[in-house]
Amino acid sequence: MSDISRENIKEQLTFYVLSALRNESEPSDDRLKQIISEVISDDRQTAALPLERKRGLALEIFNSLRRLDVIEPLMEDPRVTEIMVNGPKKVFYEKEGKLYRSDITFKDASTLQTVISGFFANRNRPLNEANPIADLRLPDGSRANAVISPVAPDGPIVTIRKFTGIKQDILTLIRQGFISETAARFLKVCVENKKTIFLCGGTGSGKTTFLNVLSSFIPCDERVVTIEDSAELNLQGIENLVRLEARLPGPDGSGEVNIGMMIRAALRMRPDRIIVGEVRGTESAELMHALNSGHRGSMSTGHANSCIEMLERLTGLIMAGSSLPFNAIVQQLSMGIDLMIHITRNRDGRRYIDEISYIRSAQSGSFDTEPLFVSGGGGDLELVSNKERLDQICELPV
Repeated sequence: MSDISRENIKEQLTFYVLSALRNESEPSDDRLKQIISEVISDDRQTAALPLERKRGLALEIFNSLRRLDVIEPLMEDPRVTEIMVNGPKKVFYEKEGKLYRSDITFKDASTLQTVISGFFANRNRPLNEANPIADLRLPDGSRANAVISPVAPDGPIVTIRKFTGIKQDILTLIRQGFISETAARFLKVCVENKKTIFLCGGTGSGKTTFLNVLSSFIPCDERVVTIEDSAELNLQGIENLVRLEARLPGPDGSGEVNIGMMIRAALRMRPDRIIVGEVRGTESAELMHALNSGHRGSMSTGHANSCIEMLERLTGLIMAGSSLPFNAIVQQLSMGIDLMIHITRNRDGRRYIDEISYIRSAQSGSFDTEPLFVSGGGGDLELVSNKERLDQICELPV
């Protein structure tokens, strides 16, 4: 059977399935699979097809109606960590830190838009001309973003950050060259001694992964509140754990629960530590207040090109959400954050820490950072301070 006739048969069978669904109100996945099976069994064109081909055809139709059609195999591949669809004919994916172009294509832009609009609609996230940009968290923790016409003139754009479920630990990261053994021991003691740590880096550099690893050093008898846009943190061994996840506004624009609102709520939950998955807006002001109000040992992440750039970016974000003057913000950030860690990802996909700095008390309205570890040209993390200074920082009173 040629690709063209196969596609025509698939389209015709899909039409029959949709016709059979007209009298069904929100059928379950199992019910949909049953209907697809019945339609294929009753169709004359597929009567002569081998059973294996019929099963494949049924799966293709199901994926086009409930999943992501032809890119579903990439979703099911555990080695694929990110999928990028740049219109119907350009599909890229990330595997083991490297980008590849797939030979998978959609028939046309209309087919792609139908697939992703239905995919988002099945999860109560409208995606249409009135709402051409939408975000979605999948049940397994993966995150999807879609942009359609008129915002995307070259065809619908879909980006999926997959949640692989693979739990990294500090020993694995040391073996991979992500962090040195000396730096790992230092950060473990810092977490145990309730030093406040802020991680920064670019998209996909490994901030959330490393935040998970650092969180594993938190003593098990503490009460921890995690706050995230999409629940990705997976803290182990902490019984007194509260997990909060943001909620996007509904179709009418109401019902939003953002990071700032959850930080304010968390302060009333008697936390020992607050862990914020990522700050990117005016909620930075709420986080700064939390760090300076008795919640030492908290952790968060943000996007920046270096430690000092992250501090400056936080200052700008806080100024947008607070009436505090510049010098006061610099002073409070310097008092609230102990360590800043920058994580990078190089051209070959390797991820590693390239800077760990201690934040000293601000002087004259400017940040004063003390580099403790700095990566060499090859990404190896080198100690630029000395062991006595590390011990002193670990044991500094909070």
